[in-house]
Amino acid sequence: MATGLILAGVAFGPMGCAGPVETSIRPGARPAGGPVSIQPTRNAGFDQWIAGFTARAQNQGIRGETLSRAFAGVTYDEDAIRRDRSQAEFHKAIWEYLDGAVSTARIANGRDALARHQGTLSAIEARYGVPAEVVTAVWGMESAYGAMRGSSDIVSSLSTLAYDGRRGEFFEAQLIAALKILQSGDVAPRSMTGSWAGAMGHTQFMPTSYLDYAVDFRGDGRRDIWSDDPTDALASTANYLAKHGWNRGQPWAVEVVLPQGFDAALTGKETKRRPSDWARLGVRSVSGGSVPDHGQASILIPAGINGPALMIFDNFRVIERYNSADAYVIGVGHLSDRIAGSGPIRGAWPRGERPLALTERKELQERLTLAGFSTGGVDGKIGPDTTAAIRQWQRSVGLAPDGFASAAVLAKLR
Repeated sequence: MATGLILAGVAFGPMGCAGPVETSIRPGARPAGGPVSIQPTRNAGFDQWIAGFTARAQNQGIRGETLSRAFAGVTYDEDAIRRDRSQAEFHKAIWEYLDGAVSTARIANGRDALARHQGTLSAIEARYGVPAEVVTAVWGMESAYGAMRGSSDIVSSLSTLAYDGRRGEFFEAQLIAALKILQSGDVAPRSMTGSWAGAMGHTQFMPTSYLDYAVDFRGDGRRDIWSDDPTDALASTANYLAKHGWNRGQPWAVEVVLPQGFDAALTGKETKRRPSDWARLGVRSVSGGSVPDHGQASILIPAGINGPALMIFDNFRVIERYNSADAYVIGVGHLSDRIAGSGPIRGAWPRGERPLALTERKELQERLTLAGFSTGGVDGKIGPDTTAAIRQWQRSVGLAPDGFASAAVLAKLR
């Protein structure tokens, strides 16, 4: 799901139109003002919040007429609150995640989507420099190539989440951005649909990302990421990746084989070396030989020292701007490779490993912190701080510092 902060699908029009329009050509916002007519929602607290919000929105240039249209029929979205507050007790191991993200069906559907829309995707690649397979993979990951775009009313969802207050400031900013989109005329209020958390269209743009990166590739005066025609959504995704530094001709990653006795302390995103330097340490491509010099690279071992190894390049970090989870980035990258005709990851995943439950992940963080290795808090999320703490603890007890949060690590901490 692309956001200005993060984490966040069909027929194409003719390509003989003028070049892509980077911003909507519809009129910009007029001065705030005008009456605001909003019907009550049968939730007194929510109605009171809306009343206060409309004043704040008008101070930011949202017209009264826009607010009246946007909030007509809006209701308190209990499903959005339930989903926002829920936290899964278990999470999938990366190999289980990839089994679904890069399934046989998703690969086949991706190749079909690429073949059916090759002309448009090739034009987008020529304009933005992002491979058609990568854009297609994001499309597949975000909405199953447009089949699962979400049907939640964006204004209802965002206003409910802003009112709820847990992340109120973030969601109010997204709501203001959504109102600016409506005011520009790119979409009608009730046609602005998406996920319960506010992500919209074929490639799930958050409203702030839409304002910054959405493009009118068809040249019809609207940046339309919601319709059955995904042209603008796909071009917007390519523009997003390009604006975040996509390097033409550079892979996102190359699968490699580490030599026996490789120092696990050298793995991780923080350590960067040229492929030729890694080659001198015995790192080889799984297809044999050294990895071509595509620029500075890091070695990532997402399932620990006993699982597959990836040499990741700057384009890995660009995809990470779309969604910061390593599993997501690997999913997009690997799906794009499979769509392009490459084979599966060759390294063996440690499928015998059991993913830690939420209570166990929290316990892991608590025990690491008590041992003097801060995880930056106890939330059950294995992020960079927890991974770093695991590495430091592993070094202190003479284990390979791969940072992998396994049941064995928790058992030893106990």
